[in-house]
Amino acid sequence: MQIKYLGHSAFEFNSKSGNILVDPFLAANRNYTPAGIIDIFVTHGHGDHLGSAIEISKEHKALITTIFELANYCQSKGGFANGVSFGGKLSFSWGWAVFTPAFHSSSTPDGQYAGEPASIVFHIDGVTIYHAGDTCLNSEMDIIRDVYAPKAAILPIGGHFTMDVDHAALAAKKLGAEIIIPMHYNTFPAITANPYEFKNIVESNGQHVEILEINQTLNL
Repeated sequence: MQIKYLGHSAFEFNSKSGNILVDPFLAANRNYTPAGIIDIFVTHGHGDHLGSAIEISKEHKALITTIFELANYCQSKGGFANGVSFGGKLSFSWGWAVFTPAFHSSSTPDGQYAGEPASIVFHIDGVTIYHAGDTCLNSEMDIIRDVYAPKAAILPIGGHFTMDVDHAALAAKKLGAEIIIPMHYNTFPAITANPYEFKNIVESNGQHVEILEINQTLNL
């Protein structure tokens, strides 16, 4: 399978069954046109993560899978949505996904409560990927490593609202993933960070960091 970075925390996962969007905030990627979208996932309700999920869901008849309260909000705006919570594996044509805790907040762009924020473990075409969403460093990452052993981990590094470079490097070590991809940095001044500083720290611990440019792809 293939990962395409769409900017901020947004990714497109290309599976054999079709394309999967995660947190499709596309303000920094005006050249991206969604195509072949079969599933959309949203980690929490903030506008820089919910992004264009509802509009893309309407256009492509793609299901938004997200926490229950946020799913209800998406449905109220005309999107197709599946409300879930933390727990068991959710089955899809391409594999499975599990919603796991993130430590953050969650409200919709118009201020409604959007349920608990989440991170998501994906198993796509046999490859396991952890998308941390917005979170601080936390002990749940030990469980993610022990239970799911992700090959790749996508981690926020911008600080202020999430982990910073140093804490994200500790998270990478906890998770033990072979490939680490930084996200949620340099979109606006409050989350300015140097991904190469992050890369140097993580790679000194024997893991590999892929710093992706917008619209760059990575094969896993």
